Formats: sequence, structure tokens, C-alpha cells
Amino acid sequence: MMSRVRTQIAGAVGSVLEWYDFAVFGFLAPIISPLFFPDEDPMVALIQTYGVFAAGYLMRPLGGIIFGHVADRLGRTMALKWSIAMMAVPTVMIGLLPTYDQWGAAAAVLLILLRLIQGVSVGGELIAAITFLVEAAPKNRKGLYGSWALFGGVGGILLGSVVVDITESLVTTEAMADYGWRIPFLLGFVIFIFGQWLRSALADEPVASSDDDLPLKRVLRSHMGGVLHLIAAMCLYATGFFVCFVWMPAYQTRILPLPIEHALDINTATMFILLCLIPLAGLAGDKLGYRRVLLSGVGLMALVVYPLFLWIDTGSFLSAVIAGLVFAVLISMIQGPMPAVLAEAFPADVRNTGIGIAYNAVLGLLGGTAPMVCTWLIHSTGDLASPAYYLIGLAVISFLALVTLPPPQHV
Repeated sequence: MMSRVRTQIAGAVGSVLEWYDFAVFGFLAPIISPLFFPDEDPMVALIQTYGVFAAGYLMRPLGGIIFGHVADRLGRTMALKWSIAMMAVPTVMIGLLPTYDQWGAAAAVLLILLRLIQGVSVGGELIAAITFLVEAAPKNRKGLYGSWALFGGVGGILLGSVVVDITESLVTTEAMADYGWRIPFLLGFVIFIFGQWLRSALADEPVASSDDDLPLKRVLRSHMGGVLHLIAAMCLYATGFFVCFVWMPAYQTRILPLPIEHALDINTATMFILLCLIPLAGLAGDKLGYRRVLLSGVGLMALVVYPLFLWIDTGSFLSAVIAGLVFAVLISMIQGPMPAVLAEAFPADVRNTGIGIAYNAVLGLLGGTAPMVCTWLIHSTGDLASPAYYLIGLAVISFLALVTLPPPQHV
């Protein structure tokens, strides 16, 4: 029998690859944008590149439906094995793509196509990991176990940040634009090999269904209220992390009139703090109640995000560090208990499909578009703190949805 630790690592490793790739793309967007979307206005090129970033997320709902069906009918681990394989190929291929100067518009089209393929595969990865881990957990540790899926996700982001940081320190600025940006994408293959090895030992049984209808049909017929409620509850969850950690280094170095030095180093350090806090927040949910921890994180974010943005706008190194630490604490409170809340919302035989639709819909609409929306808000309004208003509005929606979330009916 597989050890408990290896089971948890195997469940989380796909999230590492998923978020590693998306983080690398986000961090390298300022470098990639002129290579695939040359434009006289660098801000317009950056918005176009973040649009490609968002395109992958817009395909996630389709991936959630496909892999949700696989997980609910053929087993959680079958979905885990297929999704990680489908995710690795586009990641490596992005690292091999010709640029606009070499292939013209065809290069940009291929980049978009690969992101769309990635979006389908990642749409099922994290959901299968969440259900696998929560269902394998002891009854009083579902928050802790479920949090490991997000621990893997943030670990992937952190790994992406470290790899990009190291790559930029080893090559010149010219070399980074020439070939250096490709290295982090190609290294994703190493994560894939490790993940396949871990998951080769996983085994589970298909979830037995008492209904001959497709899981998707059952969710649409009987559980759409729960899906819509979860979408509202996850609005801040879907955007907060992307704004505060994925987009923040570009904001601090490319958008602020007084760029903050060592922004990526600050981001890496504060994400490491976040990584450590996520399991603790999941455990706190087990002890104190998942909703109580979530509501505290969402409410505090709504209160502090605007003053923190105003402070960051001064270009102060200290402001970036303090804001990053505060964001790490609050995002951990929003992320850590969420997998357990999602798993409790649906019965086992449609759990993957139900979570997949809700999770991927909100991530596709709000999460993947967050860097593009924030950049556009600043470009359109001229207000450097305008992304804070966006987060506050989403926090209010999430807070009200969490307060009115029905009591859990499924374990």
C-alpha cells in the first residue's frame, strides 16, 4: 500500500506543474509580449499577452467537464494521470515556439492554441486532486488534506518564480529575450516525469453512481444552485492570488513610475511564507470551522487592500515587503479551507463534475483575466490603485455568498 505521505504528494504534484507553467507565463509576460505581439505601445502588447494568459483559463470549464466525467465515472486517479500528461506537452512546446520575427502572426496563433490546450487539461487537474485528497482524509482533517492541492499549486508558482529569477540572474537581458525565456518552459518536463512516476502507483475504484445519467446532466438538473453559489463564494479566491502574487512583480517593475527594486525576490520570499501558511489555514479550518476562517480572510482583504496599494504606489521597498506578507496571510486564509468547502457541496458521484464547473467557471472568468483587467484598469483610468477597487468589489460578493452558503450536506 502506498504511504500516506506519497499519496498526498502524488495528489498535489500535478498542481505543481499546472501552476508552475501558468506562473512562468505570467512572470515572463513582459519579455514574451514584444516577441509574439509587437506593438508600438508596450502597455498594449502586455495587455495582449495577458489576454493569451486568460485564454487558457477560459478553456478550463471544458476541461472541468471532460475530466470531471472521467473522475466521476472512471476514478479520480485516472483523471490525475491523463491530465498531467496533457498538460506537459504544450508547456514544453511553448518553450520551442518560433517568435513573431521568425513565423509572423502564425507564431502568435500557435501560442494561443497551446494555451487553449493547456486550459483544457488544467481544468481537470486541480479538481481531481482536491476530491482525491479530501476523500482520502480522516474526517477531522479534510481541511488539512485538501489544502495540499493548493500547497502544490502555490509550490508551482514559487518554483516558477525561483526558476525565472535564477534564469534572469544567469543570462543577460539580451539573452533573456533571445533564448533565456524558453528555459523555464522546457524545465516543466522534469516535473512531468516526477509526477508520472508518483502517480503510477495510485489506484482507486470508479465512483459508483445510482443514476444512469451523465454526471454533467445530473449537475445541471439538480445542483446548479450550488454551482452558482460556489462561483459567487470564490470570486475573491479566483482573483486575489493572481493579483497579489502573479501580476504584482510586473506591476511593481513595469507599471509603477518608481519601480521597486528586487520585486521578484520579494515575491518569491512572500510566496514561500504563503506556501507554509496554506496547510496551517486548512488545519485552522478543521479546528475553527472552514467558513469562519474564509470569512475572516475575505473581510480583512476588503479592508486593507486599498491602503496597501497606495503604499506600494510610492515605490518603497518596505511597502512591497509588508504588503506581500499581509497578502500571504490573507490569501492563505482564503485558500487553505476552500477545498474542503468545495468537496462538501456535492455528492461523491458528481463531486468532480460539480466542483469542476464551479471552480473553472470562476477561474476562467475572473482568475485568468485578473492580470489583464488590472493592467487595463490602470491604463484606462490612470489610477495606479484602481485594481484595489476591483478586489474590494469581489470581496463583498464572496463575503455575502459565504455567509449565505447552505450547511454542508455531503462528506
